[in-house]
Amino acid sequence: MRPVRAWTLLQVAVVAAVVGWVVLGAVDRSDLGPLRVPWTAPVGLLALAGVVLAAGRPVRRWVRGARDRPLDPLRAARTLVLARATAVTGVALVGAYAAVVLLLLPTADVEPRRERLVLSLVALLAAGALAGAGVLVERWCRLPPDDDQDEGRGGAALGGR
Repeated sequence: MRPVRAWTLLQVAVVAAVVGWVVLGAVDRSDLGPLRVPWTAPVGLLALAGVVLAAGRPVRRWVRGARDRPLDPLRAARTLVLARATAVTGVALVGAYAAVVLLLLPTADVEPRRERLVLSLVALLAAGALAGAGVLVERWCRLPPDDDQDEGRGGAALGGR
């Protein structure tokens, strides 16, 4: 399994931002109420990033040569899939929170909107941390190239070759 490409992550973020800007803009202008980001959003995103990093740590240790404990291949593969899903979800949330920030920015001089803007910026940063944790753990799941492998082939992912 190849690592997720930066170009793919950028595309996901841009699509999420555009869709979010259109949909959330319509919601903000409707009678459904103003845009709100709960304070639990950035807290939850940072906690999830910590969980992903904690799940990837045993795989990282094993890949780096600390083989004092056996590593279940299924656990390693699941960690790789979790990392990729976290990276894609994180950048999608970055795009969505960027849309909220763009919608609130023109009215930042109004006190309640400014508070929502600040909370949206914090959530945007937390979503970026989530995406970064996913990308990092996915990189941790890369096996170094074997000596007997072809020169042109890089390291394989733990989830499959």
